[in-house]
Amino acid sequence: MNENATASGQHTIPRPALVAGLAIAIGGAVLFSTKAVVAKLLYRYHIDAVTLIAFRMLFSFPFFLAIAVWKMCTEAPLPVIDRWRILGLGLIGYYLSSFLDFLGLQYISVGLERLILFLTPTFVLLITSLFLKRHISRIEWAALAASYCGIILVFVHDLQGGAGNAVIGSLLVLGSAISYALYLLFCGELVKRIGTLRLVSYAMCVSSVACIAQFFLLRPASMLVQPMPVYWLSLVNGIFCTIFPVFMTMYAVRRIGAATASQAGMVGPVSTLFLGALILGEPITAVQLAGTGMVLSGIYMLSMKK
Repeated sequence: MNENATASGQHTIPRPALVAGLAIAIGGAVLFSTKAVVAKLLYRYHIDAVTLIAFRMLFSFPFFLAIAVWKMCTEAPLPVIDRWRILGLGLIGYYLSSFLDFLGLQYISVGLERLILFLTPTFVLLITSLFLKRHISRIEWAALAASYCGIILVFVHDLQGGAGNAVIGSLLVLGSAISYALYLLFCGELVKRIGTLRLVSYAMCVSSVACIAQFFLLRPASMLVQPMPVYWLSLVNGIFCTIFPVFMTMYAVRRIGAATASQAGMVGPVSTLFLGALILGEPITAVQLAGTGMVLSGIYMLSMKK
């Protein structure tokens, strides 16, 4: 979840502040990427995506609710139209995106999942080109080509490695990345008026309610009774893979600027690849490293373009 919508012009930053901001941005990217590994561990206890995301939101919802209530008590009420927009953003950007992501993780490796999600900036670029008639420069086309070639490499590797439902899983995660790209496009103007902290807390409350309501509509309440490791892993998922990275990334953007913070976030897919090998035993091959390098080079070219 990259909260980079509060970009502002970046002036000279003192070196200690820059180092601290980079460390926070990298930490946030690693924590957010770790949710894929945590999800894989949770699936070992035979829970499904509906239950997994409900537990995630049950543990994180109180924190976002507290911030939302604080903002409602200290700031002017929002116009009705903005309330409807936040409702839509919460459903598209966090509920739908997270649900499709966790569904896809049932079928593909965490390395491939993270690479597909990392294509979100390229989807933003393509959507603005198709629907907003924005011109795509040569360097942007080169960045797109490098990124998608890297994804194809890792995808073919997963198919040959015996990932039986790699196509289904990849399409689900692809839908997750596209829905989050739409969220980023739609929230741009709104975040300038109401602020990042307010928008994130309100949208996350909407998403939490939707995920929890979905669980009680589709699953019996008895599914809330799980082995103790499920509760501990869900707590990690809700606190360390949701709340911390959201606010760490937001703080880093404010401290060092969105462009620098987004470049630091490129460590995310690399960390997931190695965490998947370390914790889940997923092998790291030369093809995966080559594909990861191509995706990172493409995103780096996009982030460097003025």
